[in-house]
Amino acid sequence: MKEKTIDYILRSTWIAVAKMYNEEASKKDSSMATGFALLSIDPKKGTPSTTLGPKMGVEPTSLSRTLKTMEKKGLITREKNPDDGRSVLIHLTDYGNEMREFSKYVVLSFDEAVKKNISSKDLETFIKVMDQINTIISEKKVFIKKRKQSEIQ
Repeated sequence: MKEKTIDYILRSTWIAVAKMYNEEASKKDSSMATGFALLSIDPKKGTPSTTLGPKMGVEPTSLSRTLKTMEKKGLITREKNPDDGRSVLIHLTDYGNEMREFSKYVVLSFDEAVKKNISSKDLETFIKVMDQINTIISEKKVFIKKRKQSEIQ
């Protein structure tokens, strides 16, 4: 059998996690994207819409669609930012706070299940490896132009 690539392992695992989250969220007529947004919004002060996208690591178009859906479902309200009239603050409604707690429960349940079934040493190694992969990517060490053999020696 051919060896699985790092990319394949990461992608297939993330797809499984996303599917699990979406299945659980669907029980409350929600989605993983909505749950992630709920967890990214400050439940007390609200969050400026301009900082929400970068905080979540999503494109403005995707975020805009998610926020529109959340507003229709009564999870959030949008209010002018008193500190900056050009931006909007996203606030959770009572229902949004309730769904935020559900999202938090789902994420922490997954976290607990993983910690219960995988040794702390293995988890520590996993976290270290994932941090290193993120560093390799952020420092753009992936697509380095190959040098000629004569330059290496």
